[in-house]
Amino acid sequence: MCLAVPGRIESIEGPTAETRCGRVNFGGVVKEINLAFVPEAQVGDYVLAHVGFAISRLSESEARRTLAALEGRP
Repeated sequence: MCLAVPGRIESIEGPTAETRCGRVNFGGVVKEINLAFVPEAQVGDYVLAHVGFAISRLSESEARRTLAALEGRP
């Protein structure tokens, strides 16, 4: 079973689409994530991240619902 975790992009760097990375905030934990698979993602967007790669964008409401479920909140 795999788990993708939602996070909010705080900044983006990288000269090419393949090396584009973002600092992504996962509820207070900030990690550098590769954004090559979501070239349309911008600062402020929420993405699902799996093993260091953002694999899709999602809405803020979807991200909040997922985070609440992961934390065991209704």
